[in-house]
Amino acid sequence: MAGILTCLWKYRNYIVIVLTPLLLLPLPLISATSEAKCGYVIILMALYWCTECIPLAVTALLPVILFPMMGIMESNEVCIQYLKDSNMLFIGGLLVAIAVEHWNLHRRIALQVLLIVGVKPSLLMIGFMGTTAFLSMWISNTASTAMMLPIANAVLQQLCDTEANAEEREFNMAAAKNGLDNQAFEMGDAKMSKELQSKENTINLDKDDSNGIISSLEAQQRRLKTEQKYTKLTKGMSLSVCYAASIGGTATLTGTTPNVIMKGQIDELFPDNGGVINFASWFGFSFPNMVLMLVLSWLWLQFIFLGFNLKSTFGCGTKKEGDREAFQVIKDEYKKLGRMSFAEGCVLTIFTLLVVLWFTREPGFIPGWATVLFNKDKTYVTDGTVAILMSALFFCIPSKLPRCCGRSEDGASSEAPAALLNWDVVHEKMPWNILLLLGGGFALAHGSEKSGLSLWLGESLIPLQSIPPFAISILLCLLVAMFTECSSNTATTTLFLPILASMATAIKIHPLYVMFPCTISASLAFMLPVATPPNAIAFSYGNLKVLDMAKAGFILNILGVITINIAINTWGVAMFNLNEFPSWANVTKTP
Repeated sequence: MAGILTCLWKYRNYIVIVLTPLLLLPLPLISATSEAKCGYVIILMALYWCTECIPLAVTALLPVILFPMMGIMESNEVCIQYLKDSNMLFIGGLLVAIAVEHWNLHRRIALQVLLIVGVKPSLLMIGFMGTTAFLSMWISNTASTAMMLPIANAVLQQLCDTEANAEEREFNMAAAKNGLDNQAFEMGDAKMSKELQSKENTINLDKDDSNGIISSLEAQQRRLKTEQKYTKLTKGMSLSVCYAASIGGTATLTGTTPNVIMKGQIDELFPDNGGVINFASWFGFSFPNMVLMLVLSWLWLQFIFLGFNLKSTFGCGTKKEGDREAFQVIKDEYKKLGRMSFAEGCVLTIFTLLVVLWFTREPGFIPGWATVLFNKDKTYVTDGTVAILMSALFFCIPSKLPRCCGRSEDGASSEAPAALLNWDVVHEKMPWNILLLLGGGFALAHGSEKSGLSLWLGESLIPLQSIPPFAISILLCLLVAMFTECSSNTATTTLFLPILASMATAIKIHPLYVMFPCTISASLAFMLPVATPPNAIAFSYGNLKVLDMAKAGFILNILGVITINIAINTWGVAMFNLNEFPSWANVTKTP
């Protein structure tokens, strides 16, 4: 029996691949409607995504096969969903992130921030969290975590070693001082009789032996206590970095894939929304929420792993030798980078210009440059246009200052410098599978609308009108946060957002009121190492147990859901006028 179970477990992926569509087949056969057929495809893809029996990107291609074969959509109509404006925005953002990583600009920024905040435990933790969150706003969460954790470990190891050595020196000096005192005492009693002196010497020898053993034990206990203290601190620092990476990605539209999926779904399901979601509006809502979540996360991790002893964690102005040596570690790492190169300066300039253009394209309170120059009657220029324009410059600008008369070492005329980016680097680092995942989500959303499944779902969810909207939002956020612990955040948002949009239009609440919080909740994967790549990296670095991560992550999930719902019910209502059902959301159609 054990052998059969082992064999089934080995071939579980193939079993799921074959049995799942067969078990679901009665749905389209019994009810041969477009809604049932589309539901079959969505349930099949959801199960494939959750079990990961085949790669996520391959599952995302199933609509290309099943929608035309089931008569839901024509093949041309399905395929066009896989490369939309949101995909272009994502590609442009990734190209910028690749350039920043390629020229090590992110490492320079990180080390510079750490040199400013110092190495006191609490300040060091908030420094690492703030830096990681900032980097995750622009580059991938995985890359920022993978870069910051080795730096954190090196600094903490130096602090631990220095403190242990300092305590050992203090202990040896104290022991030497005691020995000198004993010697002076013996010289003062030189008039003792020889017999008494010999007895005293014997007793002193015995005392010296026992004192030596006690001293050795005390030294070992101190060393062990210091190591335990820094082991706990390492756990806290590792968790703080990976959590900050996930939180930071929620602040910008290109920070993490679910954000781009939501923009694409809003544009797909509500084409007349007037660009309600763009880089500026997303940042205006999400950045304050990110800061609030980051502060609460820091306080919670501080409480678990450091306590609230201000003297030991903040230092209160004291400077130890260990702090100076740990600070020197960061300083040495920064010196290794050398002066900022021409290439780094160009990447930083393009990156800054891109962010400025994103913010000023359509700021909301005044007409943006795109409105004045291009978008007078239609939305010709979008955030995706700007992203591709600026990222294309990486392939046009040389990585070194051009010198027409430059010579190589052998005296021959030097070759022209390479561009800031080449396609080999992009091909290696670009996550092409995410583009297919985005396209699969858009195809599902479009298929749901065309088949009438969205309308059917909306009518089925009308009884939810009796529940207060804030309660619906909280429950849905908790559901998404739980689901994303076991499934990819990309797959989670792809599956949930079309359903949430249908529900919102059916019960006449603003679609953003439920879609925005649930999209951010999909990034609250804090409890399990397998929930997200940053968690897995931290788990391998920080000597963590699953229980450590689950204990810290559970409370952070609750705090995250609370902060998101506070945000959506305060400045979110003011920004997007969420108290009223928008006219652009009233798009209910019969197929």
